Amino acid sequence: MHTDARKLDDNTLIEGDICIVGAGAAGISMALDLLGSKHKVILLEGGGFEYDDKVQDLYKGQTTGQKYFPLKSSRLHYFGGTTGHWAGMCSPFDPIDFQKRDWVPHSGWPINRGDLEPFYGKANEILQLGPYNYTMDFWQKKLPEMNPFPLNEKVIWNKMWQYSNAHFNQIYKGSIVNAQNIHLYTYANVVDISANEGVSEITEMIVKNHAGKTHRVRAKKFVLACGAIQNARLLMASNKQAPAGLGNDNDVVGRYFMEHLEVASAELWLFKDFPTNLYTVDWGVTKASAEIAFTPEIQEKERILNGTASMIPLSVGKHQKPRMETFQEDDPRKSKQVMNKDFDKSEELAKKEKGHILRAFQLNTRIEQAPNPNSRVTLSKEKDELGVNRADLHWELTPLDKRSIRTMYKILGQQIAVSGLGRVRLNEFLRDETDTTFPDSTNGGWHHMGTTRMSADSKTGVVDKNCKVHGINNLYIASSGCYTTSGAPNPTLTLVALTLRLSNHLKSVLAG
Repeated sequence: MHTDARKLDDNTLIEGDICIVGAGAAGISMALDLLGSKHKVILLEGGGFEYDDKVQDLYKGQTTGQKYFPLKSSRLHYFGGTTGHWAGMCSPFDPIDFQKRDWVPHSGWPINRGDLEPFYGKANEILQLGPYNYTMDFWQKKLPEMNPFPLNEKVIWNKMWQYSNAHFNQIYKGSIVNAQNIHLYTYANVVDISANEGVSEITEMIVKNHAGKTHRVRAKKFVLACGAIQNARLLMASNKQAPAGLGNDNDVVGRYFMEHLEVASAELWLFKDFPTNLYTVDWGVTKASAEIAFTPEIQEKERILNGTASMIPLSVGKHQKPRMETFQEDDPRKSKQVMNKDFDKSEELAKKEKGHILRAFQLNTRIEQAPNPNSRVTLSKEKDELGVNRADLHWELTPLDKRSIRTMYKILGQQIAVSGLGRVRLNEFLRDETDTTFPDSTNGGWHHMGTTRMSADSKTGVVDKNCKVHGINNLYIASSGCYTTSGAPNPTLTLVALTLRLSNHLKSVLAG
């Protein structure tokens, strides 16, 4: 069922069993999992079904530290969320991503890869991917010319990816709107959260919109699924009963903001042609491909973060501007147009290249960011049009991030040389081993993680192993903000799996 909250009588009371705040990948996945159940589910979406710049402006904020994208355009604020323009790259996290690593400060989840395994398969289905199988052997049998580089398997392995075209605003609107037990409210922005006297249980949420309407929402269980920055912002802004904000007694909410560092890092020059489709991506066509990854044993030996290397023809890459430069418009539609125009231009220029350049590739890094409490979201003194303090982001990287990237390509260069394939040449910003800084051209993946991190201890995290906010009995978070560490892969597949795990837990609790 669907209701436009702008058309409700002012101060309407909305009640249900479970209230999900945010209709992006996480919120819609949970609603789909609860579809047809005996539970009355309230799904609140701040926007409508189409882009609305007044609604999008609620995401506006300032950034400091390492250069970042405009906050207004780094997420989409309407039904379907940022799946409205995502690239669809999916791969599960590795077992090492969940482990406590003594060389990675603040690492170690209270769950492991096995805890998510039962939910990855259904997440694969929701994201409309192929079979839940991410082994190279499987895809070599299904697709032609998936030939790997002959590198030492004790050092290098090939991490497989699949590609989704699932834009939730298009494919799941009908399922949600026509569901009998799912009650979708659009233009319903949560602006405040109220708790009982002991701040141990949420009593209601306050909803507003640009039509001047205010509504109240009550439920047995509340789930914040607004994204890592907005979830932290809402918790901190709900500070009438808890001065630092809900769940923030230990000043952890908003801290440990993490991104994936995606940066052109080196060049690969092959001595001769190497026929393979394993490492190439034709967007909209490729079903699966691989990126070069480093074994857990090598990560531990070299004390580096988990990262991968992908490649594009150097004739294309050398003409591309960094996304951090082209994606700088406040309007996400304009930013995407500028970025795509640059991609098209680099492809056109590459067609003019001839000769040995065809055996040269740009190596692009995708790597987890080391958890850093100083990399954080805080509240601005400026308020948005609905009266909520805006979010400010300070993105701060560490020497471990830089050293890990440099070490990755040192290892890869050694392996490429030993194999007789060719040579690897470091980009200039990585050559000085004493330089721990990153250039402004360093890209993020638009992957917001870590601001409401998972931990068994409320002093070091915001949610427990079941994504419940520490100290509050009925408040949960479905977000990549719950990630303790960010892994190498893009976050959406694991986000949906984690959300399905939370949905399963809520069904058990409500049945209990």
